[in-house]
Amino acid sequence: MNGTIRVGNLFGIPFYIHPSWFLVLGLVTWSYGSGLAAQFPQISGVLALLLGLMTALLLFASVVAHELGHSFVAISQGIDVKSITLFIFGGLASLEKESKTPGEAFWVAIAGPLVSLLLFGVFTAIGFVTPVSGAAAAILGVLAAVNLSLALFNLIPGLPLDGGNILKALVWKVTGNPYKGVTFASRVGQVFGWVAIASGLIPLILFGSLNNSWNLIIGFFLLQNAGNAAQFARVQEKLTGLTASDAVTPDSPVVAGSMSLREFAEAQILYGQNWQKFLVTDDEGQLVGAFGVNDLRNISTTLWSETQVKDIMRPMVESTTVQSDQPLLEAVQILEQQKLSALPVIRDNGVVVGILEKAAVIQLIQQRSSQLHPA
Repeated sequence: MNGTIRVGNLFGIPFYIHPSWFLVLGLVTWSYGSGLAAQFPQISGVLALLLGLMTALLLFASVVAHELGHSFVAISQGIDVKSITLFIFGGLASLEKESKTPGEAFWVAIAGPLVSLLLFGVFTAIGFVTPVSGAAAAILGVLAAVNLSLALFNLIPGLPLDGGNILKALVWKVTGNPYKGVTFASRVGQVFGWVAIASGLIPLILFGSLNNSWNLIIGFFLLQNAGNAAQFARVQEKLTGLTASDAVTPDSPVVAGSMSLREFAEAQILYGQNWQKFLVTDDEGQLVGAFGVNDLRNISTTLWSETQVKDIMRPMVESTTVQSDQPLLEAVQILEQQKLSALPVIRDNGVVVGILEKAAVIQLIQQRSSQLHPA
């Protein structure tokens, strides 16, 4: 998964760590360890680093709890959580799909900040009601402060932050259009991105100060992800109402399993088709397998007349097909998830409609864009 390392499961959810996380872990460990050593001279350097590491791990555990908040609410709505990933900017819960209603989307978005606020309250209460002191009290203070900051930062009303998803849900509720919500929240996220970049650049240019350099990184992160969210929303909107059959390639490469290899080869030469792979059907037109032109090389030409396509085809796995009435957006997501360039489209009875190609989807989006925005 994009260079991430799988380290196990959390409540049945695949858990990944991005290599950038280790850099942050080291920096946080050194930073807090050095701070504790300076604040409490009686603590040795090694012990201070160990306490710094413990603090860093507890901070990241708080981030995981934040993401689990999103995840558990999503699961309660019947949405699968594909993974939770820790990376340089914190954590990310990857959901299988969007919530069905703006109300449900709101609760998924707000759940993470609520968990962080709850942890802030818990750590603060422990500090007040227990006789902890010294380094332990300092660590509790850091955990409380960071969880409060995590909640407040994520409530900034711009995508990709939780506040942006809350804003998206509110605009969706008002307009009845989820894509308008994404577009609006994305623009707000881009505004905050530019503000963050400006807050980092201005001190650097005017005073040569790098104190706000972290704001530059956060700003670029907001800009990139908010822009990606807006672009994806535009694609989703253009695909709304379309089914997989709407994007089936005309004259899709489909051959009958009863056809001999000789007949197949002659048809290829006669019609000059450039397809390299074909779907194979039985006498009722139902999908039974797939066949490639290169497969002909495995059979002697002297046997082509007596060998049928179905004799050398590969069986088709049902998970690599989509139903003709399935929303096109879901079919595109399957293409992306399985890293495929095309998918067979079939009817409920298994009869082949044709193939769905990425290129055909892109062309369909372009056509709908030109219809919506004529020159």
